[in-house]
Amino acid sequence: MSKKYTGKCACGAVKFAFDKDPDFIANCHCLDCKRASGGEAATFFGVPEDDFTLLSGTPKPHHYVADSGKGLDRNFCPNCGSRLFTSNLESFPGLVFVMLGSLDEPALITPKLEMFTKRRLAWVKPLDMPQFDSMPG
Repeated sequence: MSKKYTGKCACGAVKFAFDKDPDFIANCHCLDCKRASGGEAATFFGVPEDDFTLLSGTPKPHHYVADSGKGLDRNFCPNCGSRLFTSNLESFPGLVFVMLGSLDEPALITPKLEMFTKRRLAWVKPLDMPQFDSMPG
């Protein structure tokens, strides 16, 4: 049976799917997300690990320790280098954080908050949603 949401890397080697509508959907302006995304912010959302299914390919994990001191694995396509999802999050056990841009239909999911706005660059306008200086509490 097919899942509600599907995603893949730029070359199509790594594909994944999940069903649950995400609750936590964030635009994050922290320095870690800026470095990892190569942009001003990263947009990602949480999916329960038990709903996240790898359909094809073998992503390459890169273990990283965030500024919080907690570890996580950022998963990339070993062929094209696309960043797809983050797993093994010490701060959020049981969740996978999926990068919005890796979805086949990213317009189906809308961010619900912006976080680490203290790191937002001056030329970026806040979105009309809850704003948090750091991690929402």
